[in-house]
Amino acid sequence: MQLIKLSATDSTNSHLKRLSQEKTLENFTVVVADHQTAGRGQQGNTWLSEAGKNLMMSVFVKEIDYKKNELAFLSMAVSLSVFQTLKYFALQDLTIKWPNDILSGKMKVAGILIENMFYKDHKTNSIIGIGININQQKYDQLSTATSIKLLTGKQNAVDEVLDKELLFLDKYISDFLNGKAKQLHEEYESHLFRKNKPSTFEDIEGKRFSGIIAGVNTEGKLVVVLEDNIQKQFNQKEIKLLF
Repeated sequence: MQLIKLSATDSTNSHLKRLSQEKTLENFTVVVADHQTAGRGQQGNTWLSEAGKNLMMSVFVKEIDYKKNELAFLSMAVSLSVFQTLKYFALQDLTIKWPNDILSGKMKVAGILIENMFYKDHKTNSIIGIGININQQKYDQLSTATSIKLLTGKQNAVDEVLDKELLFLDKYISDFLNGKAKQLHEEYESHLFRKNKPSTFEDIEGKRFSGIIAGVNTEGKLVVVLEDNIQKQFNQKEIKLLF
């Protein structure tokens, strides 16, 4: 894979997208930045990070046949790669909060943003953005954020975390591309935050309701059991888990 290291950029996803529009990129081209001036998270959220203290990376995966490979399983594969990286660095009580935040207890350690660029013949190029909090110790505006350093007391080199993440990412994306959807689905659900537990949710109108997370379906939608044992499926824009 080609590894591009930057001292700063607006966001690694945006940088990689621009590169892909300017020239033909190798599969698994990786962009890593010490600092992002406009880091992005899910649903338009900002990803705040102190320069040089965390892993901010994006990976280009080209020519995915999304008719053959459901893209929900790509998200699961990436989530599992980050989960296993954090497990390697001795974090405890790890879970995946749907769709792809990685938590230790109820604190967020890592986030993922996947952007797909669709084109003809059921194909897409995917840009996989991953942020892992490593050595940052203050999160003034983010009460639920934490880092490997805060959780373990140990300082880790960003490059060491990068190397481990790339190994796990290669494994899980290979599983995805080789059709191991069932295995990915089962492993993902085995780590799903608050699965089978009563939880509180908020819909797009701000209304709160209770339910029990039953799992995630093959389209990546959250399956929630509501009152009277009714199951309902929600996409990411329709529901927010409040714990």
